[in-house]
Amino acid sequence: MRVLFVVPPLFGHVNPTIGLGAALSARGHQVAWAGHAEFLRQLTGPAAKVYDCATPTQVEERPADLRGPGALKFLWEQFLVPLAESMLPDVEAAIGEFQPDVLVVDQQAMAGALAALRLGLPWATSATTSAEFTDPLRGMPKVVEWVQETMAGMRARAAVAGETDLRYSPHLTLAFTTRELVGELDPAFDRVAFVGPSITERPDPTPFPWERLDQRAKVLISLGTANADAGERFLRAAAEAMGELADRVQAVLVDPAGTVTSVPDNVITATRVPQLALLPKVDAVVCHAGHNTVCESLSHGLPLVVAPIRDDQPVIAQQVADAGAGIRLRFTRAGAAHIRDAVATVLDEPGHREAARRLAQSFIAAGGSQAAALRLEELAAPIAIGRISE
Repeated sequence: MRVLFVVPPLFGHVNPTIGLGAALSARGHQVAWAGHAEFLRQLTGPAAKVYDCATPTQVEERPADLRGPGALKFLWEQFLVPLAESMLPDVEAAIGEFQPDVLVVDQQAMAGALAALRLGLPWATSATTSAEFTDPLRGMPKVVEWVQETMAGMRARAAVAGETDLRYSPHLTLAFTTRELVGELDPAFDRVAFVGPSITERPDPTPFPWERLDQRAKVLISLGTANADAGERFLRAAAEAMGELADRVQAVLVDPAGTVTSVPDNVITATRVPQLALLPKVDAVVCHAGHNTVCESLSHGLPLVVAPIRDDQPVIAQQVADAGAGIRLRFTRAGAAHIRDAVATVLDEPGHREAARRLAQSFIAAGGSQAAALRLEELAAPIAIGRISE
C-alpha cells in the first residue's frame, strides 16, 4: 500500500502523521508527504519522501484580540482557502508521481480532499483536533451556512461536483484522541475512528540544560509555537506565579519570542524545548490547550492547567476540565495568583492526576498509530484486491 499524507505547515498537524507513517512503514507500506518541503524536513527527517507544495507567499497576521466568528472567518479567508488553492496543483502532481492507493488529508490541508475528489481516490481525514466533534457552532446557523458556502466556492473553483464536506472524508476520519476525552459527541460523528494520539520519537536536536533540574516538583509552561504575539502577559504572570512556589516547584517556561527577560531563580526559560523528552520529567503542565500538547501531556498522566487563547482551544480546554484532568483559566484575565493557585491545586489534589492517568489508559487502549494503520489497510483493501485480480 502506498499512502500520501497531505499536510499544512503546522507542527501540531504534521506530528501525528509521523507516528502513523512510522507504523505504516514498519508494516511494509510506502509513505510520502506533500506539503511545504522545508518545513516538513524539520519534522520527518532527511530520509522521508517529501513532495514540495506551493503555499501562500504572504499570510496576513491575525490580530491577537480577534475571537469567535471573526477569528473563524479570518482563518478561512486568510489561511485555509489560500492554502488549499496554492497547494492543489502540486498535490495532484505528487499523486501522479507517487501513485498512492490512499491519501491521508489533514483537516486544514483541503487541497488533498479536492485532489482526491477530482481524481477519484479514497482518502482519510486526519483530525488533529477534537473540537468539531462536539459541534461548537451549535446555535450559530449563519456561521455554519457561511462555512458551507465557502467550501462550495472552493469545490466550484476546483471543478469538483457534489457537496462533500472537505473537512471530513466520507470514507474514514481518524481522530487522534479518545471518546473519554471528547465527552458528549455530536451524533453526526458517531462513525469517527477514535484511535488515540499518534505519538512517536521524532527528530529534535533542541538543546536543554538537563543538569539544572532538581528534586522539586516540575511544571512545564508552554503556549505553543503560534501564540508568541498573544502570550507575553500570560507568560510573565506565570513566571511570577512560579516564583511564589519556589520552595516546592521548579518551572520550565517556553518563551519563543524571548520577551520574558526577568524570571525568578526557580524558572528556566527557553525559546524552545525538546517537549517529548521533557514531559516524563515533569509533574504538571500549564498550556494553551492546543490538542498536541494536551494529548502528549495526558499520555504521561500529567494534570493540566489550561488557558485557551482561540480557535479550537476553548473546546479542548473544556474537555480537559470536564474530564477532571485539569483546571481551566481565562487567558485574558488570569493573573499570577490564579495561575499559582491552579498549579498548586493540580499538584496537591490527587483527583486531577487520577483523571489524567485514566485518560492515558484510554489512549493506550485506543491503539494510537497502529490502530490508525489498521484502519487505512481496511480502507485500501478493495484496491489491493482489485490489483491482484488484474
